[in-house]
Amino acid sequence: MSGRTTIAQIARSADVSVSTVSKVLNGHTDVAEETRRRVQRLLDERGYRRRRAAHHRGHGDLIDLVINNLDSAWGLAILTGVEEVVESAGIGLVISAVHSRAALTRRWLDSLLARGSQGAILVLSDLDPAQREQLRRHGTPIVVIDGVSQPPPDVPAVGATNFAGGYAAAEHLIGLGHRRIGVIGGPEQLACTRARIAGYRAAHEAGGVPIPRGLLRYGNFYHDGGLRAARSLLELPDAPTAIFAGSDMHAMGVYEAARQSGLDVPGDLSVVGFDDLNFASWTAPALTTVRQPLHEMGATAARTLLRLIGGEALDSSSIELATSLVVRDSTAPPRTLER
Repeated sequence: MSGRTTIAQIARSADVSVSTVSKVLNGHTDVAEETRRRVQRLLDERGYRRRRAAHHRGHGDLIDLVINNLDSAWGLAILTGVEEVVESAGIGLVISAVHSRAALTRRWLDSLLARGSQGAILVLSDLDPAQREQLRRHGTPIVVIDGVSQPPPDVPAVGATNFAGGYAAAEHLIGLGHRRIGVIGGPEQLACTRARIAGYRAAHEAGGVPIPRGLLRYGNFYHDGGLRAARSLLELPDAPTAIFAGSDMHAMGVYEAARQSGLDVPGDLSVVGFDDLNFASWTAPALTTVRQPLHEMGATAARTLLRLIGGEALDSSSIELATSLVVRDSTAPPRTLER
């Protein structure tokens, strides 16, 4: 058979996963002996030859995870999903934090090409067209997680149903009787921010509830951004009775702003977050939030990248995983207050 045989084809013929074939190729011992023999026989019969630049340069099997920041539970949840799949496949993971700085992104790209990584997962990182072309010329596949903007059709992307999440959050608050619902989005240019706010607006329209003016703020997805935005909202003459925060970290900032204003959550102010990070159920009160399947997003991106590395065609270049509303103790029907 020609050298065009791929890992994915071998995996299908052997009725095993791509990661199992990768383990056999790399000599890992955690594969059942019968399975290892079956896979190796197919590799030999089909004359499979690895063509990855990493082996010509004397490097081991590697993929890169490029993320703006790792100093948050959000980023760590993505990372654990990626690590789980990569470790199972017997492939090394190189992690680069670029902090939204173009110089660090260029440095990462140069390093990736020098060490011959098989592919890369990009988290909230946009490569400019020239950089994408450089990766394409080197045959380095990439997968984007929750990108800043919609990637080109030929770049696979993994995200969540942000519109549905924003809709569910606003629908829940409207159902409780709230009519002045503030919303704090992430950075305005992010596709996920725009989708969540669009869902918030759609829920108002579907419920026949006018969208209140002046109750939209943007932040940075962190506690300080939520605190500043919530202070601004709560200082309004006709302040909101509920706030939909663009992240759980934002929601913690809203909690702090409410405390500073002498307001009770949820008695005076209902709060809904977004992400369902591990601390959301530990807060007082426990946070009602939209669960974003971050671990699953990381794992799906890693599996998608392994399929590309194995030469397998994708059914779709865009994958959206479902969000879901988790109702806890931070939301309640509104009550009339003198502020």
